[in-house]
Amino acid sequence: MTLAFQADAVVLDIEGTTSATGFVVDVLYPYSRERFGALLAERAGHADVRRAVEQVRRLLGEPEADAARVERALGDWLDEDRKATPLKTLQGLIWAEGFARGELVSHFYDDVVPALRRWHAAGARLYVYSSGSVAAQRAWFAHSPEGDLLPLVDGLFDTENAGPKQSPASYLAISSAIPAPPGLTLFLSDRTAELDAARAAGWLTAGVRRPGEPYHEHGTGGHPEAGSFADLHVGAPGTTPVRSST
Repeated sequence: MTLAFQADAVVLDIEGTTSATGFVVDVLYPYSRERFGALLAERAGHADVRRAVEQVRRLLGEPEADAARVERALGDWLDEDRKATPLKTLQGLIWAEGFARGELVSHFYDDVVPALRRWHAAGARLYVYSSGSVAAQRAWFAHSPEGDLLPLVDGLFDTENAGPKQSPASYLAISSAIPAPPGLTLFLSDRTAELDAARAAGWLTAGVRRPGEPYHEHGTGGHPEAGSFADLHVGAPGTTPVRSST
């Protein structure tokens, strides 16, 4: 079944939506874990690293935590899959370097890139909102199996420049930063709590349920549901928008 939306902007989640959670967990997480220590030792003076370390110390309540303690905390949060902003910042720096060196290539489901190109050609603006840092997002889209996809993307948002993904205020913050009203902004995610927050901010929503993804069995909580991006029709004149249920 095709879901048709009239939207000026489409905001994309990554993990579980455009891309496989398994790739992130099985490839990217170990890659970053192996390199946290070197990053903290070799780039302690880097502004982003220094800021992230201070954020880790605040979250721990340990203002004097040394590099070894910070590294242990990062590893613990990685095990918990905790969406901590400093963890995502440091992962993003590591991954960006890995992508730039050709050691990493991102993953997209086969239905995603053709849909992004189709929506972009139809005039929709495309944005990313992920718990992964902006640096990680930029590297992810720049180093896909189909080449550099960044020309399709108009903006990148994370938990640092927008806020937590389960807070309606974060989606309102994004709306204030993009040239599209909430009622013409479509959010795609595999997580009901994120979709609920976007809907509370007045956005259009669609849940993406892919077999094998961790949140597949949770359903979409009353949001319109798609099994792939091929089921989504965005931006064509004359379509009847499908809105989230209330």
